[in-house]
Amino acid sequence: MYKVNHRAENYLGWYGVLAILTAYLLVSFNLIQASSLVYQLLNLTGAGGIIVEALSKKDVQPAVLNAIWALIALLAIVSLLIK
Repeated sequence: MYKVNHRAENYLGWYGVLAILTAYLLVSFNLIQASSLVYQLLNLTGAGGIIVEALSKKDVQPAVLNAIWALIALLAIVSLLIK
């Protein structure tokens, strides 16, 4: 299995946090819609970053939460693209 270095894992985790918070901020202030591709991509990639870092630390709860978060975002993206 390929091992990402700890600095990269840390950056991915921070990217994930910032992406999800940015998505929430943008939707909360009506700057984008929850049904927008941008919102869903921020959630999908943000969750992915958090998953990488959580798994590197063997921290299962945030990994599971963000795997579900990413799945929801992915399903929403598919729904947006097939409309």
